[in-house]
Amino acid sequence: MPNRVPGLERLLLALFVASGFAGLIYQAIWSHYLGLSLGHAAYAQTLVLGIFMGGMALGAWVVSRRGVRWKRLIAAYAVVEIVIGLAGLAFHPVFLAYSGLSQDTVYPALESGAAVRAWQWGSAALLIAPQSILLGMTFPLMSGGYLRIAPRADGEILGGLYFSNSIGAAFGALFATFVLLPWIGMPGAVAFAGVVNLAVGVLAWRVSRRADAQPAEQPAESVQVPDAASTAPGFFRAMLLVACLTGASSFVYEIGWVRMLNQVLGTTVHSFELMLSAFILGLAFGGLWVRRRAQRVKDAVAYAGWAQLWMGLAALVSLPLFAQSFHWVDWLMGLLPRTDEGYALFSMASGALAMLVMFPAAFFAGMTLPLLTMAMLRHGS
Repeated sequence: MPNRVPGLERLLLALFVASGFAGLIYQAIWSHYLGLSLGHAAYAQTLVLGIFMGGMALGAWVVSRRGVRWKRLIAAYAVVEIVIGLAGLAFHPVFLAYSGLSQDTVYPALESGAAVRAWQWGSAALLIAPQSILLGMTFPLMSGGYLRIAPRADGEILGGLYFSNSIGAAFGALFATFVLLPWIGMPGAVAFAGVVNLAVGVLAWRVSRRADAQPAEQPAESVQVPDAASTAPGFFRAMLLVACLTGASSFVYEIGWVRMLNQVLGTTVHSFELMLSAFILGLAFGGLWVRRRAQRVKDAVAYAGWAQLWMGLAALVSLPLFAQSFHWVDWLMGLLPRTDEGYALFSMASGALAMLVMFPAAFFAGMTLPLLTMAMLRHGS
């Protein structure tokens, strides 16, 4: 692999860690902002998750349709990160203006409760949709630019980027809730994420001069189209359908586990972010597994199928673990003192319990996207 540049590749992965870190700060803080508008934290969390993931899907689709013709994908990634950062810095002033418009002008003019709710939900969604779309563009731009440098390392690159972005995201959710909110509040937290994105964008722009200028490797024969039948449109549609279904099931699991564990751990902000981080860590280490074993994976579709089977079994095993968690938390509450130190220990135990319930199935979910993408790349996509 003569064109591989280890230092350049490590820098790209480090940038993607920081990008994921900032992305989950936004998701965590947006829930608090929109809770002020919608009046209910659970509604805000659900709306943010839906718009966040839907916007990311739309952003990825835009790149899939347009990015093939772009010559400098890492440079495009840098521009997207800079725009995300500027939007992060502007979010709090925009939210204040939006709140003032809603309270002073829109609500008095609306005549029904249904109209008020439609404005609340629709306008709140529009507040975070542009950044969510831009965030969705980052993974295909980074992975596309990286793969142009080293197409033979498809699984290693995809798994590594998925792990890097997800591990950054997991720590970003915890950092936002346990450090940024008590330290600098919501305006400071969202501005902090914006500064991180700006720094990533500037560094990525500088890196793009090297990355986009690297001569593309010729793919190995093992990643060429093996036969005409396997490249039929039906194959690609099947892979996209599988990706859609596993994505849907993954987030049904996440929301279901959060609602179940709320009964055990409570509905505090800290408990929600601990559960979210446990889920994302599972995704991250699934991607890491693919990165480390990609060269030995000859049939990525078969591996993805086995991952789905194990994911389902792990989800079933989580149910008896959840049932036992009531007894474990009851024992823990009787043991820990009602002090700040006791709460810190309870938070650590809550994170461990969330990991026990959520991590196994999330691990297999994290394997699926890199494996399916590998399969499509190796079949000519």
